[in-house]
Amino acid sequence: MGKMTNYRWTICAMLFFATTVNYLDRQVLSLTWDEFIKPEFHWDESHYGTITSVFSIVYAICMLFAGRFIDWMGTKKGFLWAIGVWSAGACLHALCGVVTETGATVVTIATISMYCFLAARCVLALGEAGNFPAAIKVTAEYFPKKDRAYATSIFNAGASIGALIAPLTIPILAKVWGWEMAFI
Repeated sequence: MGKMTNYRWTICAMLFFATTVNYLDRQVLSLTWDEFIKPEFHWDESHYGTITSVFSIVYAICMLFAGRFIDWMGTKKGFLWAIGVWSAGACLHALCGVVTETGATVVTIATISMYCFLAARCVLALGEAGNFPAAIKVTAEYFPKKDRAYATSIFNAGASIGALIAPLTIPILAKVWGWEMAFI
């Protein structure tokens, strides 16, 4: 590797931003389900519990393979794939409402919507699992050893910032443009 430049701090800021969006995307369901999604799809707590449990399981399993994928694909391409997949997963949530606009029975709507959300959450988990392995590898590639812990703490702070920004922004987005747009 050549001489280190200060450009690496711009990269660190982009890692922070990506991690912020990663955690913000993760919060949308929890912030929209009670007021918007639960009444529309006739969900109860068991539907929500199933969806969040499956997300956590898929995320954990995908984390086992995400680092290997980033190593194989390369940092830039691997991170782009992860961001693209989790963005697609986030947007897929919005389509769950379209799928259930059939005028079907309450039970059918609740069941179909839950499976649609399960699929969307699995795609989201698959993509989100690549964030930390890619960000850690970026810090190893672009930062000297003396700055790696600091750079890691900066991008890792994005998780907390995303979780803090979400309750301030997501409910407003959902009220103004609909819960679907909050996911997009």
